[in-house]
Amino acid sequence: MFRKKRIKKEILDQELLQSIYQLKNEWTNLDDIMARSIEPSESGQFDLAVAKAKYFYLIREAKHRKISAG
Repeated sequence: MFRKKRIKKEILDQELLQSIYQLKNEWTNLDDIMARSIEPSESGQFDLAVAKAKYFYLIREAKHRKISAG
């Protein structure tokens, strides 16, 4: 029983790390687009803020779970 729980935790931890990497990629891409834009749109700024907030939320969750990529 404990082995199944441990395996599920490991799978969830890996999924969390993958989500963190994906959001960091999305955030940096949006940030790059906004930096190159002459006149950034409100929706673009909103999307950037949402991606950044999600990323930092998942980082806090990873710290809480004591997960690291290494």
